[in-house]
Order: sequence, then structure tokens, then C-alpha cells
Amino acid sequence: MVWKKVYEAFRAAVVAGRLLRVTGRIERDGQVTHLIAERIEDLSARLSTIGHQLRIGAESERAGETVRPTRTAGRARHPREQAKKLFPSRDFH
Repeated sequence: MVWKKVYEAFRAAVVAGRLLRVTGRIERDGQVTHLIAERIEDLSARLSTIGHQLRIGAESERAGETVRPTRTAGRARHPREQAKKLFPSRDFH
């Protein structure tokens, strides 16, 4: 659920975003569960990384250091192309 005040605060993300992160609280009443949105973030820029595996480079590590995972090289593609690859068509004609 997105209350009007929250929607207005994060309107740009809600309207323009293709991939959203909604943070909030969960309310349960019997079998009904609601996520009450408190924050909405536009993560559309991360769509180009879907389907790419993370690579951790052990060759560049020094003793006592923690290296953040790096993304493997790959071309950024249109999200529609990625969706076709991740979710193949079920058309049977």
C-alpha cells in the first residue's frame, strides 16, 4: 500500500521507474498481509546487470583486505532483451 503522502514524496520514482525498491513495514491481520510503503527507490539503472554473474578477483587481494565483488564485463542491453532471455516466450503458435 502506498499512502498519498508517500506517493507524492516519491512520485518521480513511481512514475518513471521500471525497477523499484519499496521499503516499509509489514502489517498482518489474519491471512491478509500488507506492505506499507515508507520509501520508494528507482533502481532502473541496475536492470542492465540482471543475468550477469558476479566475479570476485582473488588475484588482486592482499592479506587482510576485503575486495568487493566486481561485475563481469558485458554489454548493457535493453531490459526487454534481457527479459526475453530470462523469461522465454510461451507462445505455442
